[in-house]
Amino acid sequence: MHKLFLSLLALIMGACASQKKQVAVRIDQQEVQRIISTLADDRLKGRAVFTPEIEEAAAFIGEEFRKAGLQPLKGGEDDFLQGFQATQIKPSLCEILFDGEQIDEERGFVLSDQAGLNWNTDPEVRILSISAGDSFRSKYREISQQDINAIVCVDERFAKEFNYLKQHADNGRILLNTDQKKKNSFVFVLHAKQPKSFRVNYTGTVENKGLANVVGILPGKSKPNEFVIFSGHYDHIGILKPVGQDSIANGADDDASGITAVISLAKIFAKQKDNERTLVFAAFTAEESGGYGSQYFSKQLNPDDVMAMINIEMIGKDAKFGPNAMYLTGFEKSDLGKILQNNVKGTGFSFYPDPYPEQNLFYRSDNATLAALGVPAHTASTVQIDKDNYYHTVKDELQTLDINNIVSSINAIALGTRSIVAGKDTPTRLEPLKN
Repeated sequence: MHKLFLSLLALIMGACASQKKQVAVRIDQQEVQRIISTLADDRLKGRAVFTPEIEEAAAFIGEEFRKAGLQPLKGGEDDFLQGFQATQIKPSLCEILFDGEQIDEERGFVLSDQAGLNWNTDPEVRILSISAGDSFRSKYREISQQDINAIVCVDERFAKEFNYLKQHADNGRILLNTDQKKKNSFVFVLHAKQPKSFRVNYTGTVENKGLANVVGILPGKSKPNEFVIFSGHYDHIGILKPVGQDSIANGADDDASGITAVISLAKIFAKQKDNERTLVFAAFTAEESGGYGSQYFSKQLNPDDVMAMINIEMIGKDAKFGPNAMYLTGFEKSDLGKILQNNVKGTGFSFYPDPYPEQNLFYRSDNATLAALGVPAHTASTVQIDKDNYYHTVKDELQTLDINNIVSSINAIALGTRSIVAGKDTPTRLEPLKN
């Protein structure tokens, strides 16, 4: 890893030698350690939305942006917060009866944009199943995308996946105040046998609350209206049921590692002072709740003005391809990955296509909204998602990460994007999704 760092540094310094104003990219490993240690500290209690701790995290990120020399997204503002209002619907009552017998509250949850449901063996309500032989993720996605009201019986085999979804549901449904509420609702029950009769009595408490992204910019010198975005999400899932003495889901890899990269990249490019395009550094909120921070952010921009977006998620461990490697979701959809790879040629670092296409990662992270609008917006990651046992658990802590992997990834992104930042390369656009 040390050899890789020296190789990257030597190549960057060589590139800088021909331009007096450019400064060699340097990453202070102790600084990376300081940033991620702060974000993943127990004091922030897992950075859950609507908590004082996530506000503390936002203030820390904003101060790091200020120290780096960034400007707020909107001129004249005295902080870096991009605030917006959202509606939270949090379950206050959920009673489910199958064939006259009440289901234990730990074995059922509701996904709905409605503040209340009262179903009583309604023929308009479908009864569906996720059976033992199904792919849980595929079946769940298939069902939840349907425009129906349904009770979904989930086989006991999927208790882990069920409990994960229930945890999110119990934290409440979040809606942007500009959104239209969906009329369809789903009731998930950990119960393999479909009932002959049912009753659902659900009530949600509705509150309007504030959320905030943290966004800073470095204005471009010759192409100020062309944007390159570096982003990650700073929220996580907060407090979980205790595992031994620990109940804090610190989110060190997910995604304190990505936000550490965003802050570090801001410092790198601010020191270089040679970006021809405007660089936007964004720390999104509410990714874990449905990507609401990035959705709001994307609506404030003209997608035609965004030349590229590199979203950074979970870079704290070696990739499937080994050290000195990252993968890019949706690699084949634009030539951004090829540009990155060309710029790091000779360093020993490589950018690869996403090795987990079955996971549909391209549309599961904060790049998705802008990607759907045609922006070459991709997520860079190293997580071995099929083997990471710490994902969304209390074990996602700093001591499980390899700081060298984070440092080398930041170096590679900084070097890989130099020609885009300089306005010399422009990645091809994506095919916009049809509504």
